[in-house]
Amino acid sequence: MHDKILLSHGEGGKRTRDLIAKVIARHFDNPVLSPFFDAGLLGRIEGEIAFTTDGYVVTPPFFPGGDIGRLAVCGTVNDLAVCGAKAVAMSCGLILEEGLPLDTLERALAGMRDAAKEAGVTVACGDTKVVERGKGDGIFITTAGVGVSVDGWRPAPSEIRPGDRILLTGTMGDHQVAVLIARQNLAIEAPVLSDVAPLSGLLLPLLPRFAGKVRFMRDPTRGGVGVTLNEMAAAANARFVLDEARLPVRESVRGVCEIFGFDPLYLANEGKAVLIVAGDAAEAIVAALREHAYGREAAIIGEVREGGSGVRLRTLAGGVRAVDYPVGDQLPRIC
Repeated sequence: MHDKILLSHGEGGKRTRDLIAKVIARHFDNPVLSPFFDAGLLGRIEGEIAFTTDGYVVTPPFFPGGDIGRLAVCGTVNDLAVCGAKAVAMSCGLILEEGLPLDTLERALAGMRDAAKEAGVTVACGDTKVVERGKGDGIFITTAGVGVSVDGWRPAPSEIRPGDRILLTGTMGDHQVAVLIARQNLAIEAPVLSDVAPLSGLLLPLLPRFAGKVRFMRDPTRGGVGVTLNEMAAAANARFVLDEARLPVRESVRGVCEIFGFDPLYLANEGKAVLIVAGDAAEAIVAALREHAYGREAAIIGEVREGGSGVRLRTLAGGVRAVDYPVGDQLPRIC
């Protein structure tokens, strides 16, 4: 094997075979992938099927607390989890730039392998393409994921009612600030780590335990909590009112936001979820979330009120302001 990706690694010959067999598949050794068929044969799957797809172009590909490989697995698993589905299998599509160090590819694949093992998902199939030097940016990853619904649960925005509560499973903005620090080579006193994590073990046990009490879940990735709640409010035709004093933000993240003029509400997260739950179960659900390592800082951040669709924020000063969609990106290519 060469120590860098060559165009011939993508041309279908011996080097392609060696790259797939000796490098890529070695990280995902399982009986579904190992025959190298044109598709992964998953066998019979019982239950309602959920299906998702995504692409990952984060720069740099390695950042405090995570990497593009871990991000690709967690993003796929979490898209299924917030729809009430346990990930069963996923694909891995690699777009590699000529000249990419093989060590870089190995690190990204190791991140995928470890995250897939943690999430209990099989990498069942994949594809590799190589583009000319200068026509890519090192490594891009595309995925698709298949999951099975837990207990028949489905998102039910139409069931949201005034008095329901808005929960967030942890602090806002950790991922985007971690990527910013890596991209700008910032030196800050308190380190910020990305929150990238698979959430199925946190979220899915809630569904049978609190039957009928969890109305709607989303993962607040691009656009952060602010954009996600606007999308949820529109889907539910409901008014959400947040309490600024209850919004969990790490002091180190808040400090970076003050320097760059960012609003933590709009920063991307890769290991958090927003839940709308029945008001009479909110405290118990928060307590259950806090039992899990990825939910230690879960909090009730707002409630559903009477009124037209939209998101409002009760500020620390005692006023109320609209939380609308931002114009433009605070930081591009964060996932």
